[in-house]
Amino acid sequence: MTKQKLVLIGNGMAGVRCIEEIIKNDPDAFEITIFGSEPHANYNRILLSTVLQGMTSVEDITINDRDWYEEHHIQLFTGETVIKINKEKKLVRSDKDREVSYDKLILATGSVPFHLPLPGADKEGVIAFRTIEDCRKMIETSKKYKKAVVIGGGLLGLEAARGLLNLGMEVNVVHIARYLMERQLDPTAAKMLQKELESQGMNFLLEKETQKIIGNQRVEGLRFKDGTEVEADLVVMAVGVRPNVQLAKDSGIETNRAIIVNDYLKTNTPNVYAVGECVEHRGMVYGLVKPLYEQGQVLAKHICGIDCKGYEGSILSTHLKISGVNVFSVGQFAGGKTTKEITIFDELVGIYKKIVFQDSKMVGAVLFGDTRDGTRLLEMIIKKKDVLDAEKVLLLQSSNGDEHSVASMAYSEIICNCNIVTKGMIIEAVQKEGLSTIEQVKTCTKASGSCGGCKRLVTDLLSYIQSDEHDEEMEQKSMCSCTSLMEDEVVHEMQLLGLTSVEEVMDKLEWENKQGCSTCRPALNYYLGMIFPEYESKQEILFVSERMNATVQDNGTYSVIPQMFGGMTTAEQLRKIANVAEKYAISNVAVTSEQRIHLMGIKSEDLSGVWADLNMPLSSTYKNMVQNVKTCIGEHVCQCNKYPSLKLAVKLEKKTEFVTTPYRVKIGVSSCMHNGAGSTTKDIGVIGTDRGWEIYVGGSSGRNVRVGELLCVAGTKDEAMEVISGFIQYYRETGNYLERTWEWLERLGLIHVREVLFDQELRHQLLKRLDEDKSWRKRMAQKG
Repeated sequence: MTKQKLVLIGNGMAGVRCIEEIIKNDPDAFEITIFGSEPHANYNRILLSTVLQGMTSVEDITINDRDWYEEHHIQLFTGETVIKINKEKKLVRSDKDREVSYDKLILATGSVPFHLPLPGADKEGVIAFRTIEDCRKMIETSKKYKKAVVIGGGLLGLEAARGLLNLGMEVNVVHIARYLMERQLDPTAAKMLQKELESQGMNFLLEKETQKIIGNQRVEGLRFKDGTEVEADLVVMAVGVRPNVQLAKDSGIETNRAIIVNDYLKTNTPNVYAVGECVEHRGMVYGLVKPLYEQGQVLAKHICGIDCKGYEGSILSTHLKISGVNVFSVGQFAGGKTTKEITIFDELVGIYKKIVFQDSKMVGAVLFGDTRDGTRLLEMIIKKKDVLDAEKVLLLQSSNGDEHSVASMAYSEIICNCNIVTKGMIIEAVQKEGLSTIEQVKTCTKASGSCGGCKRLVTDLLSYIQSDEHDEEMEQKSMCSCTSLMEDEVVHEMQLLGLTSVEEVMDKLEWENKQGCSTCRPALNYYLGMIFPEYESKQEILFVSERMNATVQDNGTYSVIPQMFGGMTTAEQLRKIANVAEKYAISNVAVTSEQRIHLMGIKSEDLSGVWADLNMPLSSTYKNMVQNVKTCIGEHVCQCNKYPSLKLAVKLEKKTEFVTTPYRVKIGVSSCMHNGAGSTTKDIGVIGTDRGWEIYVGGSSGRNVRVGELLCVAGTKDEAMEVISGFIQYYRETGNYLERTWEWLERLGLIHVREVLFDQELRHQLLKRLDEDKSWRKRMAQKG
């Protein structure tokens, strides 16, 4: 197949990350050409300040060196700017008169630094801080001159000032606002930051507006509108950036503040896309790394023809280290008339924390000094999680510096927000690849490789992994001692080779023990039943039909369980059960915790007669299947209407009959917040509320009780049915044999499962496959 020609204009972080995703999705789809105006390979612009500060080199902040481009057969033109796009002929032309044709074109032209239009701004010694060349000019200037002024008290300006201090210069920071970083910090955190930076040697001139840059040929100082002046040999303008849209404008591509795109990053021009800082999506222009990477992922899937949910925008958060001080902010941290705040201010140790709530939901936060809870708070804001009053007090308890806060994090919790790297992914990489340094972790997982804000958390996690305290094993092991293959590999080979029996699997996959063992034989039976539904019916010994099945007991007798959907029965059914118990001398008759009547101790010679006399559907949840749904039928706790929850329970039971699962799945449906069915400690729990059905997943009521996590709130019974059924099917398709739902959720991550279930198309496909599998099994049962 002929490859399509893909041209990327812009060799920065957002554009090249999009190319990485395209290569990952379909490495053979495109012949790729990249133009970059700078004479360098792809590097991390955010970490330029560390080069200026002498902490790293240009090589250290390079993301993809030239070998990477060659390895992926990418044609790279550096130091070359595209100046024209011919939309009709689908050609781009550079300032070196090079013409390249395209089938698909991506604009990732980024931003350009904003220069204040001041008198004298063209003098020697006035520069911006945006590129490697700017960084080198500042280093060279520091060798000859000593007085520097940075205009701008935002993040970039403060990083530039810290670097100039490290180079031995006297530094004044000029800022027009009342306090520093007003877009990322509230006044309290900003004043704490100012005090810390002043102790490092910076001087601040706040609420100052520059009138002109003074000097002859070279800058000599600044004059402010209040008449005061400050001396300067070097002026660094760090007052912000603006989207680089000139090429798009000149080419007739629609722009506003930036290049306007839809949810799939398409411009108004066919086959032309845009990504990164040059993009305006739903009226928003983003300058942080995470949103730009999220855009790149969506664009990469779309351009490769993969169905995906469009980009819907991002919740902005800042998690950075400024001159040795950790700061984090997210959402509506400034508060307002309809919000309330919880704060901790420990001036002695330099820690300030504020969380902003609107009713019971967190809407914003600012952390200064100790930012280790940043990712957890961000996740709570994204999930719009309800926080109880008792929980609010615990959220900001100061961490004990002698303890590893990462130890209490779940595997699925995100460490690096920019690259979506979880704790479990880092542990697995460290153990599998033998990683021992932060640089190795960054190279392998990309954690801390973008904004650098999570570096402290990654450092803490690595220290924890290397300590005696750590005993969390993430490395995958083989299915059992009979094979060196892992479960995922076995399932993949079974599907690839079309293996249809346990013996065939063991033979073709070269099992060391051809008889198998108690671990692999039941696992292979389960996987064969999932891949080939007809297989399982051949293996069932005690399941003849839905009216003829039983469970064998330890003493060789059988147990039969009449089906009572939702725990509901009738006088006729009870009379039949009593007559059978009396006729066959069944003395062990019990009502169990699953709200069913068990007839136990049935002799093998009586089994056929019991089935014939009962002549009613029997419950067949005697193995790893969806179990009978527990309900709260009694009226002794409260007087709420139980009928809607009973209807939902009955519907769920009928929907999941005959459905096998990796491990037993217990479901509870409670009619109200009294939680009479113990729904929060079930694999799947449902609680009726005035706003709909709260659905909890991943709970366990075993010896070590686990409280389920809130998956979502379904507005209607039908929506609840869809979400729960989709959850069960996704667990069936991706869970390992005997892997419990909470273990599966920790491995995949609740956020990922939500993304799958909330995607209408994916959920529809899951429900369709569940219905097809269930219908097939029921037909086979009825034939029996």
